[in-house]
Amino acid sequence: MQTSFTRSLLGSTAGYAALVLRLPIGLILVAHGGQKLFGWFGGYGLEGTGQWLASIGLAPGYVMALLAGSAEFFGGVALILGLFTRPAALVSAFTMLVAIFSVHVSNGLFLTNNGYEYALALFAATVALLIQGGGRLSLDQWLLQRFQR
Repeated sequence: MQTSFTRSLLGSTAGYAALVLRLPIGLILVAHGGQKLFGWFGGYGLEGTGQWLASIGLAPGYVMALLAGSAEFFGGVALILGLFTRPAALVSAFTMLVAIFSVHVSNGLFLTNNGYEYALALFAATVALLIQGGGRLSLDQWLLQRFQR
């Protein structure tokens, strides 16, 4: 049986365009999370990322690396699948805000100076997904239809 909570969690005002946002944003987040958690793609893994996060004042660094890496990796997987899109987008958006204000804002806007433009773009895309949901081609939509039966 479908409840208003189920509709708010899984429902979507988006059509097919949400897939166009979910796939690349999810892929980017999975890759960045993989760097933090597993050392993939030239990343430093939990230990190295944790040491760096502690050095910039985000302590305990290991826990912060685990939280940020998990939010990015598992949130990215969820976005790709369109599974619990809104919660995944919320966690991802929050992670981008932390990155913006703890790492990038003092460097200005531009990426060439390690600025916040890239994290801001990811933040905007995840907020859009938070607002509109996973769209027509998502596991959220499939689950919602299953609850209607």
